[in-house]
Amino acid sequence: MPVTSWKVLLLAGASGTGKSRVGYPLARHYGIPLVEVDDIVEALLAMTTPGQQPLLHHWRTHPEAAGLPVDDIVELQIATARALVPAVDAVVSNHLETDTPVIVEGDYLLPHLAVREGVAGIVLHEPDPGQLVENYLRREPGAGEQRKRAEVSARYGDWLAGRAVEAGVPVVAARPWDGSVRRITGLLGGEASAAV
Repeated sequence: MPVTSWKVLLLAGASGTGKSRVGYPLARHYGIPLVEVDDIVEALLAMTTPGQQPLLHHWRTHPEAAGLPVDDIVELQIATARALVPAVDAVVSNHLETDTPVIVEGDYLLPHLAVREGVAGIVLHEPDPGQLVENYLRREPGAGEQRKRAEVSARYGDWLAGRAVEAGVPVVAARPWDGSVRRITGLLGGEASAAV
């Protein structure tokens, strides 16, 4: 297992940028588990009501919100990410206190959460909506071209990248995919082998 200066790696980025494609090889490379923020969200949804956590339940209680303008949807994503900070921080703190390394990946990770001892962060970024449309088509061929979703993702990704720069957290281009794991391990320490 490569030696690193961190115990927790936060792998952030908007939907469709390839976080899972990168996250699992990184977890194998470092020999540590991967936690998906989506699983944290699902647990919170099961344990709370819309009255207790309206932002987390918003898409289920307001399905018409998918018809909102792109900028409004991006603002909802940002608000949801901010609402999830205490839950993500609890997971990070638990892993630091118990000295158990982990990679946490997800759309709702905010870069400032990586600015503490023992935590590293990367924001995977794909600014091209056209590429995101292709990524979604590859991943979800039955859904057709998801242009609005791609536009939302590109704008949210730009916002995340801006917050990362402010926090001093590296922003890594999603492409070329073949070299993304190697580029990330080069930044984090512990070069990736040809197998990852």
